[in-house]
Amino acid sequence: MALEELQILDPTAEREPGGRPLAERLPADGGGATIALVDIRKPRGDVFLDEIERLLAERGYAIERTMKPTFTKPAPADVRREIAQRCDAVIEALAD
Repeated sequence: MALEELQILDPTAEREPGGRPLAERLPADGGGATIALVDIRKPRGDVFLDEIERLLAERGYAIERTMKPTFTKPAPADVRREIAQRCDAVIEALAD
């Protein structure tokens, strides 16, 4: 493949840079914010989330943990809806 044939794709599928505004940032001291930690059920994801939970709790964030039924499918709509209603941010564990 010649260098001029190389095409780099944007995984966000944005056609123009800066198409979406950045999400509002959470306060550095926790500020009463709740973060959902979603275990997608991959091996050792729980180990990763345990450490993330410890670090976030030290900074004053409230943590809610949940699991997907299986890593092979998206989280059910009701789980996503509950997270969106109760939490200010989400972190998913992707580990092996």
